[in-house]
Amino acid sequence: VQLQASGGGLVQAGGSLRLSCAASGRSFSDLVMGWFRQAPGKEREFAARISSNSGRTYYADSVKGRFTISRDNAKNTVYLQMNSLKIEDTAVYSCTADRHATADYSNPASYEYWGQGTLVTVSS
Repeated sequence: VQLQASGGGLVQAGGSLRLSCAASGRSFSDLVMGWFRQAPGKEREFAARISSNSGRTYYADSVKGRFTISRDNAKNTVYLQMNSLKIEDTAVYSCTADRHATADYSNPASYEYWGQGTLVTVSS
């Protein structure tokens, strides 16, 4: 599975961005998809996950109510809509995928496939 993330950029605090991640190489509709982020000098952090059929989503407490993960299986793409952005949301955002929906969804080790990151910078 190849994952290609896009949509990062510079935005002011309170603004919005939508990240996209296009997948190829395997039946996209079979995959659990997720987003993680890593801020400078910090460990990788779980942001959101969506089940293969969009029936279930999970969010980190730090983004709950502000971020929305969604997917379009016809386009082989997963999205992360980010609203009310805060300076502390600044990070490299990476999309990830796995064939199995494990309970330990916030653990990076639960995901087999990773794309390159896209940088989101939130300014004051």
